[in-house]
Amino acid sequence: MSIAPENITAVILAGGFGTRIKHLLGDLPKPMAPVNGKPFVEWVVRYLAAQGIRNVILSTGYLAATVENHFAPQPVKNVRVTGVPETTPLGTAGGFLNAAQSTEKNPEAWLVLNGDSLAVAPLEKLFRSLDQPEIAGGILGVPMADASRFGTLSQNAQGELAGFNEKKPGAGNINAGVYLFRADTLKEFPAKSPLSFETDVFPALIGSRVRLKTIVSDAPFLDIGTPDSLPQAEDFVRNNLAHFAL
Repeated sequence: MSIAPENITAVILAGGFGTRIKHLLGDLPKPMAPVNGKPFVEWVVRYLAAQGIRNVILSTGYLAATVENHFAPQPVKNVRVTGVPETTPLGTAGGFLNAAQSTEKNPEAWLVLNGDSLAVAPLEKLFRSLDQPEIAGGILGVPMADASRFGTLSQNAQGELAGFNEKKPGAGNINAGVYLFRADTLKEFPAKSPLSFETDVFPALIGSRVRLKTIVSDAPFLDIGTPDSLPQAEDFVRNNLAHFAL
């Protein structure tokens, strides 16, 4: 039986400082970078709304109130957005766990995304990976002709995550920063802080033979974290409006 999107809670990691583009944003945290009249992170929420997600938690950090105040009026129809600040840097996975453990929500699965990047991929295949009871989660990969800025994913013959490759020139499937976990998989996360998905959680899960499906989608992808990529955001959203709830 498939897990329906309304039974999945999404956590958006929106706590970064945005050091490389801070001079372009002034007193705004990176996920609040204005794009086509809305903060970039609101476009992430609108993308999730189009995928059927109804509950979103923002894991906030730097200038948390700026992010949370924007979403207080619930600007995205049919999506309830709440914020959970981290008072000390917890790492990507630590921020996610802090958000998940601070809510009364008890979803069947958790979806994790970044607040400063987006792959506008249909998520149905990622959700359906959990139709197989032996699969504990999934990760979204996006093929890229030059993956040197991101590093790439390794898969085994079954299409499951086998590891991460270091950044190097050439083509590969990059980690799009979109993860899906069954609720009980969170118990397998290492007990340490700060906690990183890439360097702590995924190596520990793979080492424990926890099976994670790699779903590769040839989807438009943008990370707004550099002075070169941030100006591309306007066209990225405009060219992909069909993927957002408006």
